[in-house]
Amino acid sequence: MYQVIPLTNDPNKTIQTTVEVNNTNITLKLFFHYNEMANYWCMSITNLDNRLLIDSLPLMTDVYPSANLLGQYSYLGIGSAYLIKTTQSTLDYADDNTLGTTFQLVWSS
Repeated sequence: MYQVIPLTNDPNKTIQTTVEVNNTNITLKLFFHYNEMANYWCMSITNLDNRLLIDSLPLMTDVYPSANLLGQYSYLGIGSAYLIKTTQSTLDYADDNTLGTTFQLVWSS
């Protein structure tokens, strides 16, 4: 099952989302900020108890299987996440204007 996480390019935004992972609903808080020096977005993930699970994960596109942003964090049991380019663009990753439009975050179990 795939779920598109609704994003915007608003800086320093936190969203709370519930994703289905292995037939279980998990609610997470996702914090997005734009790294102006490196020119890419980062995501931090906390659980409902505000325990930090992942800090400043770069949102980059790549080729399967390394495209899974959460691949190295599989022990957390929070699924997989992919940054997908949804329109024609010469960009390889979301800039400060294209997160949520040209690039979408897709979560899966």
